[in-house]
Amino acid sequence: MAGVVSIFRIILAGSLYALNTLIWVGPIFLCGVLKLIPLKPWQKAMSWFAKSCAGCWVSCNTAIQNVFTPFSLDVTGLETLKKKDWYLVIANHQSWVDILVMQRLLNKRIPFLNFFLKQELIYVPFLGLAWWALDFPFMKRTNKAQLKKNPALRGKDMETTRKACEKFKEMPVSIVNFVEGTRFTPQKHQRQNSPFNHLLKPKAGGVAFVMQAMGEQLAQVVNITIHYPQGIPTFVDFLAGRVKAVQVAVKVMPVSKHFIGDYTNDNEFRVQFQNELNQIWVEKDQQLEEFAARKQA
Repeated sequence: MAGVVSIFRIILAGSLYALNTLIWVGPIFLCGVLKLIPLKPWQKAMSWFAKSCAGCWVSCNTAIQNVFTPFSLDVTGLETLKKKDWYLVIANHQSWVDILVMQRLLNKRIPFLNFFLKQELIYVPFLGLAWWALDFPFMKRTNKAQLKKNPALRGKDMETTRKACEKFKEMPVSIVNFVEGTRFTPQKHQRQNSPFNHLLKPKAGGVAFVMQAMGEQLAQVVNITIHYPQGIPTFVDFLAGRVKAVQVAVKVMPVSKHFIGDYTNDNEFRVQFQNELNQIWVEKDQQLEEFAARKQA
């Protein structure tokens, strides 16, 4: 019987998410097309309207969760956030559910979350169009072999980031970076020989490029740590209502001058930046240890 209920929830909740997405993708995409008209005030108005629609989309997703897949959200650290500031949001990454949790948590508390996405994701049906219209930057990942073969590719990520951040200067935005670069799994953790108990090694480049492009404009860094007491869920687990609780710690940090510099060409700054980020990751790992201990208690 429990299995039948789970299947029913998956189908119903999944269908409602899909329907909600279809409803809001239309106006969001239309704003993206209209934004091609090269008039700054008009483009700014279309960006505002697109992000307002996206905020409504998130609010409707939250309503679906409350009715069909309710879960408790234990959160600390939201008190100082504002809707009209520029933020860099960094977080650990374990599941696609992380994005739903972050959107629910931060919707209407700070500007709409903009994610850096892999270039291939622009082809995701409907969502790819919405992400394009919302100015999500699409990054073409370059591996070490490609860089060795063509060193000129080394600056492409920085150029993509710079162009994206030029758009972000027009109106308040929250730029999200999953610093580990991929979702945590025990296999990846072992393969990396990660020094952290609950995290993969942080990749400094993406954060450093954002800081280099618009560090002076960013108000604060929002450091989010997400923990699932019942274990890391899949999106299907979430649709089935198996996620009963989520713990989140939000730490708002000033934009330190130690974070702003030429990461590509200044070796001394690069080492310093990596050390600073590693220290943040040490503290994040400790926070996850505390969450795990709270569960056992």
